[in-house]
Amino acid sequence: MKTKRHFRTIVLSDIHLGTAGSKAREATEFLKNYSCQKLILNGDIIDGWQLRQYGAWKKKHTAFFRTVMKLIIRHDTKVVYLRGNHDDFLDQIMPLKVGKNFSIRRDYVLESGTRKLYVTHGDVFDSITSQMKWLAYLGDLGYTFLLWCNKLYNQYRAWRGLPYYSLSQQVKRHIKQAVNYISDFEVKLTELARARNCDGIICGHIHHPAIRDYDGILYMNSGDWVESMSALVEDYDGHWSLLYYTADLEGDDEDEPVFAKRATPAPVPATTGQTPDSITQPTR
Repeated sequence: MKTKRHFRTIVLSDIHLGTAGSKAREATEFLKNYSCQKLILNGDIIDGWQLRQYGAWKKKHTAFFRTVMKLIIRHDTKVVYLRGNHDDFLDQIMPLKVGKNFSIRRDYVLESGTRKLYVTHGDVFDSITSQMKWLAYLGDLGYTFLLWCNKLYNQYRAWRGLPYYSLSQQVKRHIKQAVNYISDFEVKLTELARARNCDGIICGHIHHPAIRDYDGILYMNSGDWVESMSALVEDYDGHWSLLYYTADLEGDDEDEPVFAKRATPAPVPATTGQTPDSITQPTR
């Protein structure tokens, strides 16, 4: 096993625990390989929407939180859980602080070197989510179906000896409206950071990992653990990077041991300037 690396901050979002598409085992393995002083769980960690309808909570979903608890015990990690649109059930208990190391909040301001970074899930500017929730649920059904097709397609590719291919990401990438939405989303979030007198924004929500600079405001998106399997990390010099978990995704046997498919998470370098497409896209 690789020697564990310790970061100042790790940000994970959009794990969607409770859904069939969640890469819960990979997210858990990621935290077993990397520890941190502060862990920010930036929304949609638990998918309450699907759990209320057709999702299922499994042992591997519980294992993720057990690993988080071990970080608190072994490394005195401070955990900040921010509410997303899929875990909006947290509205009933926010804000909540459990002991000195675990809190649940709507947003957060993170001190990173000389910078202040505003941390929010990102659904605050999603008019569909906030104003037309029924349409958001319909979109969620379509996305779940696309992930189901993606799983079947990759089982066929694995049988043919071909590498993993994200059908859902390719569909989104070729839809002009989706591309425009991502661009508008990033600009609006950086405007929010500026309004909060912050030097940057950290978000999730759109499942599109990135580190970019918008007119002097740092935009960072941690991606997701459904397709990209990515995280934002900060070292002790205040430098931020995107890390991708590279793993063999062939098969999804619930009885298969975690370590049978385990691969070492690989760092992907990123700067605080304009991020090339080769960095914002995961390497399978």
